Amino acid sequence: MKAYYRYFKSELMVGLQYRAAAVAGLSTQFFWGIILSFIYTSFYQHTSIANFSVEQAMCYVWLNQAFFRLTYPSIKDNEIMEQIKNGTVAYELCRPYDLYWWWYLKMLSKRYASCMLRCLPVLVFAALLPKEYRLTAPTSLEALLLFIITLFLGTIIITGINMIIQSISFFTNEDKGIASIFYTIMSLLSGVSIPLPFLPDIINVVNYVLPFRLINDLSYRIYSGNIGLNSILINLLMQIGWIMILIVIGKMIMKKVLQKSSIQGG
Repeated sequence: MKAYYRYFKSELMVGLQYRAAAVAGLSTQFFWGIILSFIYTSFYQHTSIANFSVEQAMCYVWLNQAFFRLTYPSIKDNEIMEQIKNGTVAYELCRPYDLYWWWYLKMLSKRYASCMLRCLPVLVFAALLPKEYRLTAPTSLEALLLFIITLFLGTIIITGINMIIQSISFFTNEDKGIASIFYTIMSLLSGVSIPLPFLPDIINVVNYVLPFRLINDLSYRIYSGNIGLNSILINLLMQIGWIMILIVIGKMIMKKVLQKSSIQGG
């Protein structure tokens, strides 16, 4: 366990060194946050969404921008894909650790490092905006605590899905096709593209049992008070259940592909 912890810590420190990229990305987060704020406030001037106020929509928008790098589906590690393509993954297989968890921690640390450099400036900026566009405080201390817990579990879920996609890449030697399909679906059903309360009820009913809404939609709606604390237990159990399912599936796929993989020239 110490080796995995040290590896996670070292990858996190490496990710924190890319400050220039983080500063450049901040402008994108500010820009899209402002544009979406204008769009949604204009939308609410002419209509309304049942049980989803404009204040809650503003929280959704700015939390999405602040934690974009933590929960965005298509953030992946290109170095892992290159190792699969050129065969240097053979060096990883010679080392005395579980390759699945090694890559899992690598991808997770990349998300955290990138988010740590961006989230605070976005949150401060959003909190200082005019009232109609502002990110408001969480409804309660309990909501804030549950927001942090569910957001953490959401990052475990999205990383588990990313690992399944990376593992399947052993079969195809390319991840662009299947990844594009998965990431498009996840962007819609997780709330990254549009808040889930804006989607038709039939989609949300089906999406309720899927893992995608548990990545970030659950956390943002807890923060804004759109999801009551009385329903938190079932959602937490669903998050934990999906984490276990995704890890089991990912490890099974990884085990299968490693048994059948061959390194050209080796």
